[in-house]
Amino acid sequence: MRFATIELNGAPTVAIVDRELSRYWPVADALPGFNGDMVDLIRAVPEPARQLKTSGEGKPLEGIRILAPLSTPRRNLFMVGKNYHEHAKEFNKSGFDGSKEDISPLPSVFTKPASTIVGPNDAVKCHQQATQEVDYENELTVVIGSGGLGIKKADAYKHVWGYTIVNDITARDLQKKARQWFLGKALDTFCPMGPVIVTPDEIDPENLQLKTWINGELRQDANTGDLIFDIPTIIEVLSAGMTLEAGDVIATGTAAGVGIGFTPPKFLKPGDEMRLEIEGIGTLVNRME
Repeated sequence: MRFATIELNGAPTVAIVDRELSRYWPVADALPGFNGDMVDLIRAVPEPARQLKTSGEGKPLEGIRILAPLSTPRRNLFMVGKNYHEHAKEFNKSGFDGSKEDISPLPSVFTKPASTIVGPNDAVKCHQQATQEVDYENELTVVIGSGGLGIKKADAYKHVWGYTIVNDITARDLQKKARQWFLGKALDTFCPMGPVIVTPDEIDPENLQLKTWINGELRQDANTGDLIFDIPTIIEVLSAGMTLEAGDVIATGTAAGVGIGFTPPKFLKPGDEMRLEIEGIGTLVNRME
């Protein structure tokens, strides 16, 4: 099952959508009385593929704006850095990271505020007053369903409500100068998300192809099998002393092929189109402004 937040009559509306993004069914039709956002749905319906059913042929989605599926999370987004083997190598060689190790003992976790989130086809600001080195990062992203404290790896997938795509836009110069990651990751519009959340029954997160095109040039082409810390490990580490909550967002890291991995680096500029695809989830397109 696939969920999107769409704009109907000027208001965000949670809907079930088909794989082709051609038809939609308002969640309120399947769950009478529901009028909340995606986090409210996650809290109300822990097993959507089993608990919700569509009826009829749905309504045409053509011409309707698709928003970020989780545009109003209740907390900052959790982000994992340097979590693909090949990307860790290219990152260390780039000189943008103070660490000399490819693999750290624990996942490197930072956060993005909700103010970074934009939806499919929304513009991403270059922020040229603050940075001259903007980069892209295609990331398989976990949406937590039932939260918890001290979740073990063996049980971790039971706490996953679904998966989406996040583009972890980064100001590399700020990241390098600050010697930590938040400042370069937290600029407004620096987290395109979407287009949908896909329930766990539809994909195998451990074997998904991830691709990124910049202005039609294929830059990233990898498989989630290259993850250093898998999803159960990330969930276990995060929840060891911090309670995860329904609707929490965890981006699992990006693959090799980001702009700083090239010689010279290929940073983004106004007008550039970013096209991110993750197998089984869909395609997220945004343009730099």
